[in-house]
Amino acid sequence: MSSEDLELLVTREMPFGKHKGTLIADLPGNYLNWFAREGFPKGEIGRLLALMQEMDHNGLRPLLNPLRKNLR
Repeated sequence: MSSEDLELLVTREMPFGKHKGTLIADLPGNYLNWFAREGFPKGEIGRLLALMQEMDHNGLRPLLNPLRKNLR
């Protein structure tokens, strides 16, 4: 995980599926958990989804709030 990865969570949108267009940081926990069970996609999007799932699972979503404010 890098600071660039954390910035991508609050700027990158989900490119496909039910939540297409939703920021990775705003994806619901149950959707992230589904990927954790079924397998994350390959590449950057899978890496970001896995990171967001880990953050959500450990209650760390609030750590992204300062990044959101800096990007406005």
